[in-house]
Amino acid sequence: MSNETNKGEGIAQQIGGKIKQTVGKVVGNEQLEAEGKAKDLEGKAREEAAKAAERAKGKTEETVGAIKNRVGAVIDNEQMQAEGKAKELKGEARQAANK
Repeated sequence: MSNETNKGEGIAQQIGGKIKQTVGKVVGNEQLEAEGKAKDLEGKAREEAAKAAERAKGKTEETVGAIKNRVGAVIDNEQMQAEGKAKELKGEARQAANK
């Protein structure tokens, strides 16, 4: 399962949990309220795990891109340098999108 799928499912779990928690509170059912809170927290954990995996993937892309960029500069290969910079920027963007 992809990180984006896990992230989306985590958000959906949070919404379902909040609904269940609210219904439990409205009808005075502490068990239902607690189950909703647990589902909300499980969803948050799932979303955060997916975001952490994406940040790690982004850091790897950034590092590999930076190395390729530097090597391209050293050997005077502009294409390699540009490809490295593009990968580096892609990794930075992936990290920023998953804070």
